[in-house]
Amino acid sequence: MPLDRFVILNQAFAILNESGLESLTLRRLAAKLGVKAPAIYWHFKSKQELLDEMGTQVLREALDEAPAFDPAQSWQDWALNYCLGLRRTLLRYREGARMFSGTYLTDPSLYAPMEVSLRKLTGSGFSLRQSVVGLSLLYCYVIGFVIEEQALDLAPGTPDPRYDPSRRANRVDRQKYPLAYESGQKLFADHDTRFLEGVSLAIVGLTTLLPSAPKRAPKRD
Repeated sequence: MPLDRFVILNQAFAILNESGLESLTLRRLAAKLGVKAPAIYWHFKSKQELLDEMGTQVLREALDEAPAFDPAQSWQDWALNYCLGLRRTLLRYREGARMFSGTYLTDPSLYAPMEVSLRKLTGSGFSLRQSVVGLSLLYCYVIGFVIEEQALDLAPGTPDPRYDPSRRANRVDRQKYPLAYESGQKLFADHDTRFLEGVSLAIVGLTTLLPSAPKRAPKRD
């Protein structure tokens, strides 16, 4: 198969899912593809450039799978679906959030969905600055939550025993730190519920910027 960026990306994602982000190097990628390293450098000058392209591809996937834009949808429901979709896509890849964080978008056409998002928020009564801050808040919450969520596993489907709630309970003095002791089950279990609670909290917080708006919880499609 001719070597091109698409072929390289597919193999890069395969290495990421097999061995994790630290094992993804251009030399290992070249070896997997049966070529010399300079063949990879012809397409990607550095690992960061490769990660930027991978991050761009992940964002494309999240946008492709997002529900069709509905002008009648409330901004709260739009925000919830935005967060759920981004998390779902990041969880598809081992260390997906860590890989995605801080990447530089290589496809300028992806600014179109950002424009739509900001129009949804400004059209709902937020100023442009509030809309930017709000969108950034939701984005950073998802990235940060998934980074921590994925860090609890040694590999997909293989939990790190250090974070087992029962093992943690043995390390916390229940008499001195009763609340910290009880928090273990909430910190390291039922990620879906905790994620939804956090998103809802962020959305309610943003709602306070709109004094005339009803304080309502978002609904999940």
